[in-house]
Amino acid sequence: MNISLLAKKDSKSSIWSGGLTYEYMIFPKTASYADRDFVFRISSATIEQEPSVFTKFKGYYRYLVMLDNSLHIEVNKEKKIYEKYEIIEFDSDDDVTSYTKGNDFNWMVSEKISHHKLKITNSNQNCNAQIIILYSLYTTVIKINEKPYHLNPYDLLVIENQKKENIMIHFSDECLFGILDF
Repeated sequence: MNISLLAKKDSKSSIWSGGLTYEYMIFPKTASYADRDFVFRISSATIEQEPSVFTKFKGYYRYLVMLDNSLHIEVNKEKKIYEKYEIIEFDSDDDVTSYTKGNDFNWMVSEKISHHKLKITNSNQNCNAQIIILYSLYTTVIKINEKPYHLNPYDLLVIENQKKENIMIHFSDECLFGILDF
């Protein structure tokens, strides 16, 4: 089992058409964002322009969570409003336009991966997924099998659990909790 704590302050930024994106992780490490050959990518972005057209990624499913306010978007010409911390799920090849400025969490998963889920929780979890992602919304202590990890807001903890060991996770506050199995 490999556990990585990826701090927001250490994520590298790049420009997208609507603002900045901060990449936490691309998996596998040998994958390339430009080549679109990754299994998944975790990032955070700023939406600095209204309207902003989201970048399309054919062959990917996307989870998006606004971190500081609601989101007014149009998905394939259908207007939708999502509240702060509400999980938005869509095909990354959809036509998506944002009419809100703000900051988001973004998890793109290859459509070749059939088992993945994201939720917000602060209740204990017992799981054996191959990939577990824990994204702090607040200053949080997360215990993995009783070992504590201290996270600042918007830090990411990733557990690579290829042997599918049983893992007990305790949260001191709400976090985004994602699982993925190959």
